[in-house]
Amino acid sequence: MVREFTCIMCPMGCDLTAEVNEASGEITVTGNTCPRGKEYAVQELTDPKRNIATSVLVEGGDLPLTSVRLDAPIPRAKIFDVMAEIKKQKLAAPVKAGQVVIENVLGLGSNVIVTKNVEKI
Repeated sequence: MVREFTCIMCPMGCDLTAEVNEASGEITVTGNTCPRGKEYAVQELTDPKRNIATSVLVEGGDLPLTSVRLDAPIPRAKIFDVMAEIKKQKLAAPVKAGQVVIENVLGLGSNVIVTKNVEKI
């Protein structure tokens, strides 16, 4: 099996080709100019992970929403489950950047954290 990727690990954006040897499971990566490209391609083939950035409702704030993100990537297959948990959240103003909204969301080892301050009105 051959897959092609554009590496996102640095600004170079290398075009990667990853080939999986069906018999041995060995992965060969070409096109990377640094070791991070190979690591990225192998992860994408074996255990793809993603980060999420979205927003959460804020009650009583000078803004109706605050932005949130994960502090560590999660398995790609869990994105919709994590988004459903985030959607359930409502915060009371004030909220501060860095504040944890959900600790260890769904037991995946990632916290949902606030990235924008919202002051109380």
